[in-house]
Amino acid sequence: MLIKTAEYLQSEADWRKCPPPTLPEYAFIGRSNVGKSSLINMLMNNKSLAKTSSKPGKTQTINHFLVNKNWYLVDLPGYGFAKISKTIREKWHKMISDYLLFRENLQLVFVLVDARLEPQQIDVDFINNLGESGVPFAIIFTKTDKNSTGKTMSNVQKMKNKLSETWEELPVMMKSSAVSGLGRDEILNFIEEINEQFNHNKNRNA
Repeated sequence: MLIKTAEYLQSEADWRKCPPPTLPEYAFIGRSNVGKSSLINMLMNNKSLAKTSSKPGKTQTINHFLVNKNWYLVDLPGYGFAKISKTIREKWHKMISDYLLFRENLQLVFVLVDARLEPQQIDVDFINNLGESGVPFAIIFTKTDKNSTGKTMSNVQKMKNKLSETWEELPVMMKSSAVSGLGRDEILNFIEEINEQFNHNKNRNA
């Protein structure tokens, strides 16, 4: 997929105020400081599209971007929230949960996992919750450039082993680097395939 245009649309704390659900939509989420904004900027080939910060918790709303005028990219707040109050943490949790459960045009959630770390329980729990709720998702391992290839492969395998304890069929997994661009084509082509199916179904039901 060639990215021709990527523009910020709006930020909302209520999924019901998001743009009309007429286009396929893809959400990106991960533990705080997993490199989400950097990955989004790499995918869109725009270093300043999503706001990056060394301080976790920068993203606090449901942020919509319109890509190529025909699909939405959504930047969601991280889970395992940074140093915030319990009240705000609960508010964010409800905001994210409602969006994931009720946003009708949401095609896929990309769950970002830090490739430098062995499986974190917070990631495993979030992934299992998506599965139990029937929300389609894929896993992207980030920051592979900060690891040796062997270490990345080891951590990916450990995640597969961990998920195999509860999953009969493992989700799609991809590796990425916001620095080298690793994974960019694979992720965008994956989105393009789903977009084609979305448009096929839409035309068939028209």
